[in-house]
Amino acid sequence: MQSQDVAPRPAPGPGSTGEPVVDVEQAEAALVEHYPRLVRLAYLVLPPGLGRGRRVLTAHALTQRALPRGRAATPVIPAQSAGREGDPGYAFVRLQVVRTALEAGLPLRRRAWPKRSQLPPLLPQVWGLRLFPRSGGADELALDQRLSAMSGPARAAYVLRGLEQLPDGDVRELLTAAGVADVDAALDEAAGAEDRYALLNSPEFDPCSLQARPTDLMRRRQHMKAALAAAAAVAVCGALLGMPGDGWGPDGAAAPPYAQNPAAQAALNPALLLKVPAAAWESSARTDFSVWPARGDLTGDSALLRRALAVWARPGESVQVSATPGTPSGGPSGPPQLLYAGTVDNAHVVLLYDGLRIVRYAEPRDGTQGAALDFARVDGADRAGASAVVLGRADGNIRYLTAPWVTKAAERDLLKPGSGAMDLPLTGGATAPMAGPAQSGACTSWNVLQLTDTSGTRLLTDLGELVPARLTTGRPGSVKDASGTGALRAWAPYACSLGAMRSSGVRSVNAWTYASQPLPDTSGTADWVCTRAETWQGGGERVLAQFHTPGSTYGAVAAKAENVPACGAKDPQVLAGVLWKSATGSWYLLAAGNRGTSSISATGGVSGSAQGHLLALRTRQGAQAELKGTLEDGRTVSGLR
Repeated sequence: MQSQDVAPRPAPGPGSTGEPVVDVEQAEAALVEHYPRLVRLAYLVLPPGLGRGRRVLTAHALTQRALPRGRAATPVIPAQSAGREGDPGYAFVRLQVVRTALEAGLPLRRRAWPKRSQLPPLLPQVWGLRLFPRSGGADELALDQRLSAMSGPARAAYVLRGLEQLPDGDVRELLTAAGVADVDAALDEAAGAEDRYALLNSPEFDPCSLQARPTDLMRRRQHMKAALAAAAAVAVCGALLGMPGDGWGPDGAAAPPYAQNPAAQAALNPALLLKVPAAAWESSARTDFSVWPARGDLTGDSALLRRALAVWARPGESVQVSATPGTPSGGPSGPPQLLYAGTVDNAHVVLLYDGLRIVRYAEPRDGTQGAALDFARVDGADRAGASAVVLGRADGNIRYLTAPWVTKAAERDLLKPGSGAMDLPLTGGATAPMAGPAQSGACTSWNVLQLTDTSGTRLLTDLGELVPARLTTGRPGSVKDASGTGALRAWAPYACSLGAMRSSGVRSVNAWTYASQPLPDTSGTADWVCTRAETWQGGGERVLAQFHTPGSTYGAVAAKAENVPACGAKDPQVLAGVLWKSATGSWYLLAAGNRGTSSISATGGVSGSAQGHLLALRTRQGAQAELKGTLEDGRTVSGLR
């Protein structure tokens, strides 16, 4: 289908066998009759990273722009309910809403003009008020977090199934017409939460029933007094843009501009940065990065903020750019939120958030040569995931900026669970420097950050990225923070294995003791532990099966895998084996599965089987075997390799 801004293809002539034809009046009638439903549809498909207020206005704007300019053809996609069934006008408008809502979630490209749906809407606009839907309960919040973790096409598939009650065949046709490249992947990703379809009709997701709150009243008078000065500054900037040479102003290490379009200009304006009031998180229904206040001693340094925004949009050749896997590194689509601007050791640091990513800009205190730009994906962050961000690293030490709800910070060595924690002073939410985990050589310590707030205490570990990973323990699906005495002891033998998970976009790592096995020759009891790293992008998970014998300091990695469901909430089954030498010099093949494994068999270099979830077979050094387990429900699992 063509958008509103492009003339639709000619309709079939009379008597032709073409598709149904929709004229403006027919589409307008459908839009007026079903306007609340269409706006809700747009609101649910739009990326949650836009923020609730902007999503409301964007949903209304996209719906109001869904009318054709003349007569347009539309595919037969049933409406599936009374009042809309067989109405090509409604089908056309719905398709336009879905298509433009999906376009709004696409990242801007540096060398291409943005689509109209990717820009902040000119109309409607509300001045002096923030509009957002009424907050729902815990179920609505859980669904909202689930939707935020999906891709745009998957959200559209889920909403079309649940809100529009379309069968998969019609959903596939509609998404294909909307320009989705991999419809099957979107349908698969949207599966698994069918029991929550009824929540899509909740007031939480109704952008037509809104609450209104004022914007920052304390600053409004200051803004009014500065309006004339700002207008004069805009005029001067406009004059500079028309001049040859350095018309874009001092952008530091940024590359020259590709184009001088209004959207790019707005995104680079420090005055338009979003700054959340300090106490906003206390009354917010959400506790994530969107309610972090702007902190630091340089939040008023417009020149620094301008350089940070310009380098984000156009990093120069001298800028060191890094991004966690699955994180887009394009420029901001609109004014982002300022989290921090201040001096950290020997650098000026700016932290920005656009709803999808945390972006860290750092430059030396005495210039811009050697500036660095780091990206980290954080969409779907909850209270635990939004607890801290790395401010800087220097001489093996790390400084963190903590969430406003954090009341206490401490440092502890994960390898020494009984050594206690050392308090870290907090200054404006920033921690004192703490030693980072061992980067190379012998792993003699693994220092982690311990944070306390009103909801409890949790441990976070630096894995070389902007956002530290959360450490948990327990069976998948019912994990808990690794903060208690038992959890600390459980993690100690496996702390050094965290080094294998660096720079992978890891969100959390869980350690689960899935089996305990009596060793042959009365050598005691060994533990089998599965450590699973979940990532922000929802793929690339890393799983390690580790074997820990009595008296040893560290666990030994018996098997590892990537992109497998083992040890995860969706499929907690796991099976692994190891060759082990007893104190008497005998070699054994030891294997273990989790509870629910009814039998284990080995083939190849070692043959044998055992009932239950444990296997011990005598063998020789260097023997190789294939493991296979049978579950109590009859399914089979293979051993991790």
